[in-house]
Amino acid sequence: MATAPVPDLIGPGLRLLFVGINPSILSSETGFHFAHPVNRFYPALRGAGILPDDVLTPADAAPVLVERGVGITNLAPRPSARADELDDDELRVGRDRLERFVREHRPRVVAVAGITAYRTAFGDRRARLGRQDAGIGDAELWVVPNPSGLNAHATIATLADAYREVAAAAGIVP
Repeated sequence: MATAPVPDLIGPGLRLLFVGINPSILSSETGFHFAHPVNRFYPALRGAGILPDDVLTPADAAPVLVERGVGITNLAPRPSARADELDDDELRVGRDRLERFVREHRPRVVAVAGITAYRTAFGDRRARLGRQDAGIGDAELWVVPNPSGLNAHATIATLADAYREVAAAAGIVP
C-alpha cells in the first residue's frame, strides 16, 4: 500500500500550531496525525487541559482541536516508520514550507515537537527545549518534546507540562 502525506489539521482562528517531524505509516493510512497507539500526543494533550478527558482517539480529537484553535502539520510530509529515516534536506525544506504556512495561517504560537529535528531544520545545533529567541513571522516559536514512544526522555506528565506551557502562551488554556 502506498503511503500518502497526512492533511494538515487547520481551521479558522488558529492560535497554536503543533509541528510534528513527519507522519507515521499508520497516520498515513488513517489520515490522522500522531495516530500510532503508543504515541503519547493525545494523552499529553488531555493532561495539559487542551483536550477533555473523554476525547480518546485522533478522530474524536481533530474537531475539538480545530474548534479550540489548535492545528497540526509536519516538517516533512513523507510518511515513514521512524523519523530518523528522513534526510537532513527534507527537514530543511520543511522549514521553508513551515515558514510559508505560518505566514498564511498566522498562529500565535508554533510548537515544533522534537529537538533534534528542530536543530537540523533550523540550523541551530545549540537550541534547547522551550521558547526560542527567534520566531516565525509574528508567531512565537517553541520546541517541545517529541511524543513518540521512542523518546525515552519524556513521560506523558512531562509532555503535558510542555504542551500546557505552549497552550497557555497561545491563550488556549489559562
